[in-house]
Amino acid sequence: MDKFKVIIVEDVKLELKGTEEIFRHEIPNAEVIGTAMTESDFWTLLESKTPDMVLLDLGLGGSTTIGIDICSRLHKERPELKVLIFTGEVLNEKLWVDALNAGADGIILKTGELLTAVDVQAVMEGKRLVFNHPILEKIVKRFKHSVLAEQRRQEAIINYDIDEYDERLLRHLALGYTKEMITNLKAMPFGVKSIEKRQNELINRLFRTDERTGVNACRLVTRAFELRILDIDNLEPDEE
Repeated sequence: MDKFKVIIVEDVKLELKGTEEIFRHEIPNAEVIGTAMTESDFWTLLESKTPDMVLLDLGLGGSTTIGIDICSRLHKERPELKVLIFTGEVLNEKLWVDALNAGADGIILKTGELLTAVDVQAVMEGKRLVFNHPILEKIVKRFKHSVLAEQRRQEAIINYDIDEYDERLLRHLALGYTKEMITNLKAMPFGVKSIEKRQNELINRLFRTDERTGVNACRLVTRAFELRILDIDNLEPDEE
């Protein structure tokens, strides 16, 4: 494998030493050309050293945002450098998303299989979104949940005969639109009376006969959420 140069950014001496040992014994084609324990040390080091990869810890000096800031600046100013996150923030999922949005090539959690030659080499070969097993488990779990939720939604739409106008009406009622406001939507070519009729038809489809008395727009929308006809994470208004 081709040799490459690495700078390690880590603020805990013991962990820094351990990381250097991993490179020395497990990734011999990597040359650690420098280490930094603070943000200022890193930028100073980068002025005199030219790495191929930066192995970046997110939590520096007790702040998780410093690592994100470094990653973001590198992505803008030195896009040719590979940035692999090596972090002990094993529960902070929002931080992982911030790192990916900042341009990180991958995230390795300091748990499970830790840093491996396979993962490091994958980043060097240009692969994006390199993760180790603990984070992959969470990604797969979320993916499965998302797919199953979408499947249940599609089944509900079919089972309750929901067309695009029904979905649009329910979605905008959920967003607090009045019937008059809904009639002003470009994709809703109906008057108020037609909207009211469609709403009553939805009540008849979504509720049993003994449940229909007194059902208002709020209860109808709640029922649409219960049946997964509406997705609370995808409530965007249409163009008016």
